[in-house]
Amino acid sequence: MQFTASTVSLTVDDVTASQEFFTTHLGYTLQQAADGFASMTRPDAFDIVLLTLGIEVLPPEQRDQHASGVILAFTLASGLEEQEKRLRDAGVEITMPLRQEPWGERLFQVTDPNGVIVQFVEWAAPDTA
Repeated sequence: MQFTASTVSLTVDDVTASQEFFTTHLGYTLQQAADGFASMTRPDAFDIVLLTLGIEVLPPEQRDQHASGVILAFTLASGLEEQEKRLRDAGVEITMPLRQEPWGERLFQVTDPNGVIVQFVEWAAPDTA
């Protein structure tokens, strides 16, 4: 088995709002769009598909389920502070300010207009205390 891409599919209320968030603030490129659907790509990350709540292409038991409990996490090689500042300066609400966990994860989170949590991570040496 050989994969050609990895894609996360999210069901949201307003596809256009999330699509604009990901293309404007996170550098995604729109591949395809139709009523209630958007497919976006970025060469260094997983693809994202957005589907509108209730869309009939989903099985009936999934049509009314929001993307909840999902965190889209992007690991950065460096520049975490700069990205937080860039997003804040662009008017994106930082919903979890920059912090460091005892196991060495440095992170902050933003939330897109549909409530999708996006987390940015850098790895540091864990606390030894």
